[in-house]
Amino acid sequence: MKAVRHPEQRRLLVLAAAQTSARTLTRRVASALALLGTLAGFAGPAAAAWEPTKPVEFVVPAGTGGGADQMARFLQGVVSKHALMKQPLVVVNKAGGAGAEGFLEVKAAKGDPHKIVITLSNLFTTPLGTGVPFNWKEMTPVSMLALDQFVLWVNAESPYKTAREYLDAVKAAPPATFKMAGTGSRQEDQIITVALEKVAGRKFIYVPFKGGGDVAVQLVGKHVNSTVNNPIEAVAHWRGGKLRPLCVLDDERMPFKAKITETQSWNDIPSCKEAGVDVDYLMLRGIFLPPGVTPDQIAFYVDLFRKVRATPDWKEFVEKGAFKDTFMTGKEFVDWLGRAEATHRTLMQEAGFIAK
Repeated sequence: MKAVRHPEQRRLLVLAAAQTSARTLTRRVASALALLGTLAGFAGPAAAAWEPTKPVEFVVPAGTGGGADQMARFLQGVVSKHALMKQPLVVVNKAGGAGAEGFLEVKAAKGDPHKIVITLSNLFTTPLGTGVPFNWKEMTPVSMLALDQFVLWVNAESPYKTAREYLDAVKAAPPATFKMAGTGSRQEDQIITVALEKVAGRKFIYVPFKGGGDVAVQLVGKHVNSTVNNPIEAVAHWRGGKLRPLCVLDDERMPFKAKITETQSWNDIPSCKEAGVDVDYLMLRGIFLPPGVTPDQIAFYVDLFRKVRATPDWKEFVEKGAFKDTFMTGKEFVDWLGRAEATHRTLMQEAGFIAK
């Protein structure tokens, strides 16, 4: 026969059981937390995202004053102005060998994330035209920042008002009369010149210089008859009334309608196709790292240049320089590079510029 407990005894027994359960639960929680702490100790602290620990050398494989140089120095300024990186970007021009000097240095800096290079079309034309042992696949693609246009320019005091009129004059003149200035030999400027020669049916005397800034100055000084400079390389001289744009080497006009001179915007310049000169060419403005860098290091620079492109400074720069504002990274960028290399190989084979 079970003993009948007093209500107070039953209450005390229930309370004791509850306290025992609570102590057991506390011990189990404490054991679990201790185990998690031990595992965390084995795992180590969470890895921080990579960022530069010293100044980053920003290589420009072209001369001072040209489009690549101007863009690199603009990017340097925006990064500093908006404190987008704790370490400074230091622009260094390495134009030797049509840019081969700069590319070979970056290629040799395997695993060094403190060196980047801004690329233009000599990424393709220099190895194809000189035979220098280098290919873009031997570096690490980061991102395309934009595509750059080309414009056919003449001196503002010349009598030519349209591209067709100018090329007709070239055709009518004796051979080796008209001079075309450009950046480098067997590079994009000379490739375009060969295409214009086919339209004119007459060869230019092609005069190479180290950079687009020098090229523009030669035309201002009337030492040559024309150039195919990028917009940013000649805009100051156009604004100053020294140069005249005849057409943009594309199948459509540039979209920018803000006035550059008192009477003209970039959009007022006809496309070469529209002017009866069916020649077009776009140039890469992109960023590469050396080979052998890590995904975190690539991601840092992709993010850095996304931040640059988000600033109002970038919008203003793109409009004033008349760039095609095109951003690519990852596989999309790599695929584009492969197609661009094939296109340049074809163009240079047709021009007879492939190194033997």
